[in-house]
Amino acid sequence: MAESPSSSAQQARRILADRLAGLCRDAGLTGREIAVRCGWHPSKSSRIMNARTPPSPDDIRAWCRACGAEDQAADLLASLRNAEGMWIGWRRMEQAGLKQAQEARLPLFERTRRFRSYSSWFVPGLIQTREYTEAVLRAVQRRRVEVDDVAEAVAARVERQRVLHEGGRRFAFLVEESVLRNAIGGTDVLVGQLSHLLTVGSLPNVSLGVVPMGADRCRMPA
Repeated sequence: MAESPSSSAQQARRILADRLAGLCRDAGLTGREIAVRCGWHPSKSSRIMNARTPPSPDDIRAWCRACGAEDQAADLLASLRNAEGMWIGWRRMEQAGLKQAQEARLPLFERTRRFRSYSSWFVPGLIQTREYTEAVLRAVQRRRVEVDDVAEAVAARVERQRVLHEGGRRFAFLVEESVLRNAIGGTDVLVGQLSHLLTVGSLPNVSLGVVPMGADRCRMPA
């Protein structure tokens, strides 16, 4: 399962971006060639393929025409609507404060027996230290949430971590190496977080993997 509504939305956007990049490869085109065919600046196709800029419906239609894959447009448009709907739902939830957004996920976590989480930005919430969680949620609150209930949100997320030790659940976490170098909250917070990962990673029901920087992803198995 995904780690949170926000990470679920990000994952949905990433999957859509990967599918568009796959169409590009299948058509034997580069990102620059796609941009030329669509009449875009070359950087736009790169941003779309790397999930930095979500495509519009017209972008998807143009992309499919450029790749000779117009039969794929309807399914990709449905994926776009799903991803954007998830993102809008998460933002609406945040308007009431971060505590509610954290608590809303607890029933799903309690029902789930097998967790799988990938992160390219932060340590997944279930294996964060309290200090790391506070730094992450404080940054979120300052950027886009008017209500300051960070302390309550931190307590809710930390309390949710009890599922690591209950009910025979299994967990698989995969993070990019850059996550382990991102000193959110400062050096002391990062040191404490890395130490915590060593502890959590030793649990018999937890698998923790790291994608090394510079890995040749083109050679990685599908």
